[in-house]
Amino acid sequence: MKINLSDSEWKLMNCLWQQPRTITELTSALKPNTGWSKNTVITMLSRLEAKGAVRHEEGLRAKQYFSAIDRRDAARAETEVFLSKVYGGSLGLMMSAMVESRQLTETDIAELSAILEKAGGEST
Repeated sequence: MKINLSDSEWKLMNCLWQQPRTITELTSALKPNTGWSKNTVITMLSRLEAKGAVRHEEGLRAKQYFSAIDRRDAARAETEVFLSKVYGGSLGLMMSAMVESRQLTETDIAELSAILEKAGGEST
């Protein structure tokens, strides 16, 4: 399932990936960094439910909202969209740009080496 999330929706989803929350809890968690009102949170939840990214269950006192999509799946889909949009789908071009701008730390390089090693081992 491919769901496109806006930057604002990512902020809300990050809260729900931590734990299920009510509208009041989401508003309290998001307000310091976003300034969003309860009405804004309600509107965003409605949009996310329509996209299939969020679901709710009736609670004793308030609806409890849950993520309906996995964080890794959403990140993977977002990465594919980014690669396609910015680098024409070329991972090599993106990596080349990062290396040329010196954006990779030694830790990043070690992590990428381990990923490539694992990928190479799986294909043989």
